[in-house]
Amino acid sequence: MRIIAGTYRGLRLRTLKGGNLRPTTDQMRETLFDVLGPSVEGATFLDAYAGTGAVGMEALSRGARDVVFIEHHRAAAQIIRQNLAALKIDSGYALMTCAVLTGLERLERGNERFDVVFLDPPYEEIREYHHTLRQLARGVLLQPSSVVIAEHSKHVELEENYLTLHRTRLLRHGDAQLSFYRLAPDNNRALSS
Repeated sequence: MRIIAGTYRGLRLRTLKGGNLRPTTDQMRETLFDVLGPSVEGATFLDAYAGTGAVGMEALSRGARDVVFIEHHRAAAQIIRQNLAALKIDSGYALMTCAVLTGLERLERGNERFDVVFLDPPYEEIREYHHTLRQLARGVLLQPSSVVIAEHSKHVELEENYLTLHRTRLLRHGDAQLSFYRLAPDNNRALSS
């Protein structure tokens, strides 16, 4: 794995040996960031179920202002720390080592807001997708312009709507898909008034 573009372009990232992690492939990350485009620069970015941290580090490389990584597994969190150190990234990020729903609750209590939220639970843990997307829709971490992206298997059908979150785009790449969600327009008007 490597950083695709930006400040840290071409630098390699470590991953855990064995099948404990399924990192987002370089090609999938490239597709994701091609869609996000220049909106990443200056953005606040949440990388949930961060694994190796490759997606959040790609965001930092492309100019994200702040990235929060949430990773429950200690070994993966240690890989994130090692990758950040190898890239010489010492600011502009926070690493939370807890369950994602717990992390979301803590971030809400801290009045955090995110422009981009990326979530990539283990493909077989379907409930994680549903619980996390519903929590994001219920909570206050999103702004009217925020986008939530879930990476999932092509064999998994995520819902079109999770309360106030509505799917706006679905991209397939090999065995994986990216579902893009935004707050429903009616909810945007309520938030902005």
